[in-house]
Amino acid sequence: MAEYRLKTPLSNEDVEKLKSGDIVYLSGTMYTARDAAHKRLVDLILNGEELPFELEGAVIYYVGPTPPKPGEPIGSAGPTTSYRMDPYAPILIEHGLKGMIGKGKRNQDVKDACVKYKAVYFGATGGAAALIAKAIKKAEVIAYPELGPEAVRRIEVEDFPVVVVNDTFGNDLYDEGRKLWEKK
Repeated sequence: MAEYRLKTPLSNEDVEKLKSGDIVYLSGTMYTARDAAHKRLVDLILNGEELPFELEGAVIYYVGPTPPKPGEPIGSAGPTTSYRMDPYAPILIEHGLKGMIGKGKRNQDVKDACVKYKAVYFGATGGAAALIAKAIKKAEVIAYPELGPEAVRRIEVEDFPVVVVNDTFGNDLYDEGRKLWEKK
């Protein structure tokens, strides 16, 4: 297990050095989106239309944050269960998405796309929404404001803490952890 500090957008070189279990601190620009926004993004791709942000090298955080307190950029911002994005993630990965942040396991199609197109799935700590929000320095709705908390936001982060769950080699931290536990 290694520790890395990476700046977005991520490159193939960035994600190819990561292994499941590595701790990563992300800084730079990321985007928030959940399933309703993912469906719209994929529809745009399938229709050959322009996306509301550059997908190449992007990191999407699966979150529906609470409203911010006065003077704060964002409210509590804990990760959403990721499997709801599984039908859409492979298409986004194929078109340049390099990182996804959420909680819970991903399906085999997502893991295969991470290997084929060089992307990673990061886990964020569930139950630490207020703490995670402290790493978010700016937040701005850039698409689908009618979705409320699920609108697409551009967020600026500093040392956003994540763990690599699925890497570009097909490894899965959840499976590895279970196997280790079963040996004991």
